[in-house]
Amino acid sequence: MPAINARITPRNALRVLSRREVNCLKDSSEGGLHEILKRCAFAVLNCGAHSDDCFASQDEYNAFDIQVIQMDRGIVLDLINAPEHAFVDNELIFGIREHLFSVLRDIVYTHDAVLDSNRFDLDSGEDITNAVFHILRNAQVLKYNRLPNLVICWGGHSIGREEYDYTKDVGYQMGLRGMDVGTGCGPGAMKGPMKGATIGHAKQHNKQGRYVGITEPSIIAAEAPNPIVNELVILPDIEKRLEAFVRLAHGIIVFPGGAGTAEEILYLLGMLLHPNNEAIPFPVVFTGPENSAEYFEQIHEFIGTCLGKKAQSLYKIIVGDPNAVAQYMREKIAEVRDFRKQNNDAFFYNWMLTIDRAFQSPFDPTHENMSKLDLTRNQPVHSLAANLRRAFSGIVAGNVKMEGILAVRKHGPFTLHGDTDIIRPMEKLLESMVKQQRMKLPGSHYEPCYQIVESK
Repeated sequence: MPAINARITPRNALRVLSRREVNCLKDSSEGGLHEILKRCAFAVLNCGAHSDDCFASQDEYNAFDIQVIQMDRGIVLDLINAPEHAFVDNELIFGIREHLFSVLRDIVYTHDAVLDSNRFDLDSGEDITNAVFHILRNAQVLKYNRLPNLVICWGGHSIGREEYDYTKDVGYQMGLRGMDVGTGCGPGAMKGPMKGATIGHAKQHNKQGRYVGITEPSIIAAEAPNPIVNELVILPDIEKRLEAFVRLAHGIIVFPGGAGTAEEILYLLGMLLHPNNEAIPFPVVFTGPENSAEYFEQIHEFIGTCLGKKAQSLYKIIVGDPNAVAQYMREKIAEVRDFRKQNNDAFFYNWMLTIDRAFQSPFDPTHENMSKLDLTRNQPVHSLAANLRRAFSGIVAGNVKMEGILAVRKHGPFTLHGDTDIIRPMEKLLESMVKQQRMKLPGSHYEPCYQIVESK
């Protein structure tokens, strides 16, 4: 692949760094930040590459480098062997430039102000929520002067054309109604709603449209930020990323997807099943084109079998009707606005939600940890949801994250144990996702990174 060397300067983002911060960004040792900066920067520059194989561009990645240079009047970034498609007439595309400096901003701030400081006790649920707030505030995605209108959209990166076009139609209908869109910032169902919303906003002459992309370092290589994202923020791990989604959201739409989408659904439902959250309005819609009806029937059946009817009551399924999805979301967000007014809760950050510590603790999907997951009935339903979420999170790691793929190559598939009436529905759902090519992009061979075993 042709490559370009370039030197770029910030325009609207981080302009100055301390010498200590620059040295840390140059440090390639285990405690340094150079490798995480390089990984995230390459993903941003490689935007538009049609692959979810983190090894597919390994040669280009090895040849690529990024260096932060301290100048008298601020910093510059030296890009070495950057992908040519990130440039137009040898000039870096403006949106990609902004994403690069968002990467730099979040890596520096999260390291210095959150992970490597004594400001937050990250073993405390309350402090984790505060840390997420501070990261989002530093990224300037908390808009205190706007009424509730941010809809988070989840769904798979590996979807067919009809499903992708449907996500655009839903985004368009939301854009016409003045709603903004947030996603995991990658391709597929993460890009479609944003693309549709840009047209809806343009037709309404809405120049303030927001397209918020929320990601984390271990997944960004497989789901690089799509070019529509105009507010990018990188959280340090998947659990804080998920908390950022639900704290920012005024409603959530779920499109068809694979293991990652199932993980997000289980996180959301497990959180909403907590007794403290029963009275908090939080609209959730599962939707897709007519041909995805069977997919949602399978998801609905799995949720009912494992988590019960109460969990099924927490969302509405609308198939084949983008207009109805947008109308429903607008009506329910009005209820969210009224509730937050009455309870003096912020429009821009949902402080009232209770998130159980089990959903906040980072889960390391090692073979040992995956095999020890409690997938039995002998626990509260929201705790079961938390463990099911971890199981799907491990499968995502084995599918697309470099560390997970290497672990599976070395030690074989992850093993999941549990009660028959939980583990078998899970296996059935996963098999349907494999059959429908929802685990990897179409055309990619998929070898399951998991195996299901009844009762420990």
